[in-house]
Amino acid sequence: MKFLISCAYNMDTGCVELKYTDGSRIAIDCTAVENEVAGNLYQRSELDFLIYNDSAAYVGLILNGDPKTYLKTVTEYRPLDT
Repeated sequence: MKFLISCAYNMDTGCVELKYTDGSRIAIDCTAVENEVAGNLYQRSELDFLIYNDSAAYVGLILNGDPKTYLKTVTEYRPLDT
């Protein structure tokens, strides 16, 4: 069984990188994820907040959760002209 050793955002690559005890590594391309699941500026901002402040929660959301539903739940988008 493998266990997570570290989870951190690498600004040079734009990826959240995970390292496991068995030597395996996973890199999640954050730009590609944002392009796929974020529909507006508020949703992108929420993902950025998670990347910088709680990388483990971001990884859990992307790998195990439903990011589109999460983003619709936590962000509210209202145009300024209404």
